[in-house]
Amino acid sequence: MKLLIQIPCYNEAETLPHTLSLLPRQIEGVDSVEVLVIDDGSSDATVEAARAAGAEHVISLPHHSGLALAFSAGLDACLRLGADVIVNTDADGQYEAADIAKLVAPILRGEAELVVGDRGVLTNTWFSPLKRRLQAWGSRVVSRAAGLDIPDATSGFRALTRHQAMRTLVLSEYSYTLETLIQAGNQHARILSVPVKTHPPQRPSRLMHGVRDYLMNSSVTIVRSYTMYRPLRVFTYIGGVLFLIGAILIIRFLVFFFQGNGSGHVQSLIVAAVLLISGFQTWLNGLLADLISKNRKIMEEILYRMKREEKVDE
Repeated sequence: MKLLIQIPCYNEAETLPHTLSLLPRQIEGVDSVEVLVIDDGSSDATVEAARAAGAEHVISLPHHSGLALAFSAGLDACLRLGADVIVNTDADGQYEAADIAKLVAPILRGEAELVVGDRGVLTNTWFSPLKRRLQAWGSRVVSRAAGLDIPDATSGFRALTRHQAMRTLVLSEYSYTLETLIQAGNQHARILSVPVKTHPPQRPSRLMHGVRDYLMNSSVTIVRSYTMYRPLRVFTYIGGVLFLIGAILIIRFLVFFFQGNGSGHVQSLIVAAVLLISGFQTWLNGLLADLISKNRKIMEEILYRMKREEKVDE
């Protein structure tokens, strides 16, 4: 059983050595523990610091691509390196390194394929009151979209099996946390949360540049991910609303018509017709999107089997 701890980094030369020094090198039930550092186009000495601090593997992206792409590149590298279990953590030491064993334990027991570290967002004193509410709101929305109960959906401290990593596709350029949970939930993966400790932030977040930025990017990610896996439901709701409004306007016109005032409300009839046609077209788009979704699932399965065969060939 090989465990790889991956750490996406961007200009973390100062904090990385301390973070690496705290990582566990022996975990019960695991034969070997190795560290992979993903340098996301840093302009400082992050690569040199990682190697000097004892990271067995370091990969460098050609330019700064963002956390989501760095996470995805790390998963691909971990798979190539033969990892059976992958743990993702941050370079700034936010998460308690000793809790990695808690993340891995449910996987080793065969109880989960993805384990998320729960920071206790509602009671965490390191978060501002506004951030607590936003994190809790985001977790509830993602839980509904994924069909799960995840108290801390935005936590990047997580462990996953090799097979779950093969099934993980990151399309967002903002963050991987929300998208991959919705994806895993719709793949019916076994997902658990475990409470973990956190430390005070050493610097402002480089991912969230204010509340507006967080809300915009998170909302787009949630809507896109949910629509990708439940297109028929989404388009049915939208088409249903348009159809309902159109039906109400038609009924309104008919009421006035039978009262002898129909000639003055022709506009309602025209708007109703447009809404009814739009609602019907939206339903048709939903059917088309559902067929595309099925084809995407077939492509995901082909990609998963290709990755699995690569391991067999090795």
